[in-house]
Amino acid sequence: QVRVVESGGGLVQPGGSLRLSCVASGSIFGITVMGWFRQAPGKERELVADINSGTRTNYADSVKGRFTISRDNAKKTVYLQMNSLKPEDTAVYYCKGVISDRTTYRPRDYWGQGTQVTVSS
Repeated sequence: QVRVVESGGGLVQPGGSLRLSCVASGSIFGITVMGWFRQAPGKERELVADINSGTRTNYADSVKGRFTISRDNAKKTVYLQMNSLKPEDTAVYYCKGVISDRTTYRPRDYWGQGTQVTVSS
């Protein structure tokens, strides 16, 4: 089966940086869009950034200029470099891949388990 797994979360002071990683594995035919979402306590899950197979990127207004999404197709990995972190960035961050497997060849969403990012002094 296909799965995606995030890593890299943790506790950081305001102004600090973290890099999140997300690795896709399993019987994969192709990966189109990969993205990062986050969900803070009492808030709805929101899109942070995504990147398509042509490396075209999209960012939420709240993170533009601070976060950078990238992907390594050979490693089936997407990254989120987070700089100048603010307390309001505190959330569980989830990776999502739009992935087709080698059984159905039909793309669908696969979600990671989430990784906690806490920005606090």
